[in-house]
Amino acid sequence: MDSTAATPQTPATPAVPMAVSDQQNTALLDDTLTFLTSSKAVNSGPEGRTEIDRWLAVLGASERTGLAKIKQELAQLNDLLSNTKTPAHDIAEVLASLGAETAKVADEAGGDYSAPLANLSKQLIRAASTLSK
Repeated sequence: MDSTAATPQTPATPAVPMAVSDQQNTALLDDTLTFLTSSKAVNSGPEGRTEIDRWLAVLGASERTGLAKIKQELAQLNDLLSNTKTPAHDIAEVLASLGAETAKVADEAGGDYSAPLANLSKQLIRAASTLSK
């Protein structure tokens, strides 16, 4: 082999934001609300992590300001759920904070998103309350 030959390089993956339609946003909200209100939400770390990954992808593609804390807390929640020995109280704290942050976004959201986001906020806080008992 020629030592002067160029080393093959893997081309960098371009950072192209994912386009998310209103219909996809609504479907994600509906899926998450269904998940949180179902009985399977308790002790369902893998399913919860799937929902978190979906939200992180959507929020990462969003150009909306003020989502940094929610993204940070979702990543933290994902880490907590990946460890089966995480105390429920730790998860409850993050869920409660996410609920509060979601309520702020719901207040600022317009149109068809305000009510579902407010409902999501309530469900997150309810899940936190259930875990902290």
